[in-house]
Amino acid sequence: MWVIYALLSALFAALTSILAKIGIQNINSNLAVAIRTVVVLVMAWAIVFFSGKHNDIVNIGQKNMLFLILSGLATGLSWLFYYKALQIGEASKVIPIDKLSLVFGMVLAFIVLKETITIKTIIGGALITIGTFVLIF
Repeated sequence: MWVIYALLSALFAALTSILAKIGIQNINSNLAVAIRTVVVLVMAWAIVFFSGKHNDIVNIGQKNMLFLILSGLATGLSWLFYYKALQIGEASKVIPIDKLSLVFGMVLAFIVLKETITIKTIIGGALITIGTFVLIF
């Protein structure tokens, strides 16, 4: 089931990039991120309330909250830089560079989360990196 969710995530991430490129024409990229963020915020809280999970917020530990806040800050910075790059660059070049986050995420998973490094992940990460450079140059 996780593969279906991951594929849907990829599909909607692709749509996000294309819709954003169209939507940021002639407006400040930071304003565009702020508008997008409000939409995501309202949608996420609506899902939490409609699913009845809003009461679970009191069960979140300090460590969980700290790392969720840090993740939110990283997301915000990622979106701000991404929208600026998307506004001034070609989507077909910005999107692949942004997807180097896959490789960065893999490396961080090995270092921070102590996940196992396999030959498959090394080859996959190398191919993603090579493919990214082929697309942007």
